[in-house]
Amino acid sequence: MAQNIYDNPEFFAGYSTLPRQVHGLDGAPEWPAIRAMLPTLTGKRVADLGCGFGWASRWMRAQGAASVLGLDLSQNMISRAKADTSDPAIDYRTADLETLELPEAAFDLVYSALTFHYVEDFQRLTRMIHKALVLGGALVFTIEHPIFMAAAHPHWIADVDGRKTWPVNGYSIEGERRTDWFAKGVLKYHRTLGTTLNTLIDAGFGLRRIEEFAPTREQIEHSPELAEELERPMMLLVSVQKTEVR
Repeated sequence: MAQNIYDNPEFFAGYSTLPRQVHGLDGAPEWPAIRAMLPTLTGKRVADLGCGFGWASRWMRAQGAASVLGLDLSQNMISRAKADTSDPAIDYRTADLETLELPEAAFDLVYSALTFHYVEDFQRLTRMIHKALVLGGALVFTIEHPIFMAAAHPHWIADVDGRKTWPVNGYSIEGERRTDWFAKGVLKYHRTLGTTLNTLIDAGFGLRRIEEFAPTREQIEHSPELAEELERPMMLLVSVQKTEVR
């Protein structure tokens, strides 16, 4: 079973104060870039893996999705999503992505935001998602960028020019990484960019678009703290399509 850090009271209290949880999708700087990668949603059956508070699930229904299945390991997340949603076409359930099995060819789109880096067996997950999608269906997801994940520590150091830099530690050494973020010992899994993309290709997906997110000038003017993200990519945005039946 995956680590259920989001049901840790200390972690959940801190996480709930993030702008993306207070303001929803508008509080996520990468949202415009993700939105541009999504297919037309009218009439689509969607699975939202790691749905959190349900922001994306509700937005997808508003864009015309026929149904949304929102899944999250955290009961805290699911309880909040249910409390904030009054739409019978959205079904929220608790589920562990390490063991999740979805019905075959049941979805047109599988979406996930900042969740897959908590999953140890990414290969099993991608193969399961491939089976759950119809031919031509899309998988769109975001994860912490592997370079960001491999940072030696969460704090920047200054080089001789006084610029902020983040040293990368053991990038080619894949596996568990633990960090202190709202709580001690948050467990994530580091995979290189090559491993991430090749796992998708091996599962039968065709790459559609890859973005290494960086904030725009306008976003930095509005939120100057985002400027540090120009120094190294923090998020990887991926759009792939089921191009073959296996």
